[in-house]
Amino acid sequence: MARAGRPPRDPARQTERAHRILDAVAELVLRQGYDKTTIDDVSRRADVAKGTIYLHWKTRDDLFVALLRRERVLMTAEIRDRAPATLSELFGAYTRALLRRPLIHAVLTGDSQVLGKLTRRKREGASWPQLGETIAPYLDELVKRGAIRADPGDHVLTVSSIVYGFLLLRETLPEQTMPSGERIAELVADTVERTMSTGHPLPPADAEAVARATLEFLDAAVELAQRKLDASLGL
Repeated sequence: MARAGRPPRDPARQTERAHRILDAVAELVLRQGYDKTTIDDVSRRADVAKGTIYLHWKTRDDLFVALLRRERVLMTAEIRDRAPATLSELFGAYTRALLRRPLIHAVLTGDSQVLGKLTRRKREGASWPQLGETIAPYLDELVKRGAIRADPGDHVLTVSSIVYGFLLLRETLPEQTMPSGERIAELVADTVERTMSTGHPLPPADAEAVARATLEFLDAAVELAQRKLDASLGL
């Protein structure tokens, strides 16, 4: 039973309100930076009372974490919709999607103009949720199918170094020589293929199994990201 004086709980309305608040935070942080974005600003932009924001999140940092978690859900779902069939296609798509998400990209590169004091916090938004838990069985399946080499191992470290190495190096280049996001994604995909592939064409049954395993990995990543987001929405 709802308390007297309070409207009944409506999960759909609460969810819509939470996302409206996150939309306002995203716009404000990208425009003026995290340090200059206040709860008062968010309240006015989202057209909700300050107290309403605190019903969902206890602190401004909690609010920003929820925003990053939503960005990861959207990014991972976008990659899933592209239906990559191989490891190299997967991380090429991941690179493209990350570069289209300015907030996640800011976290990855430690952009102090956008993040302010948060540049010193753990870079929660810059990687897939629980990456080690979801990617290890996927990589094991690719090794079993002959899609990637078993040696020298450390597959997660290798892929992460390729992806983030290209992304971070791009930020150090003069603007006139900086490769486009599409070019960086192509280079990531090519380097992953050259570094990790066995170099042998797969039989059709194994190629189909690899494509299926890739989509199952993405399904698991989307589900984990959504669970973390749900926990952050204060519903």
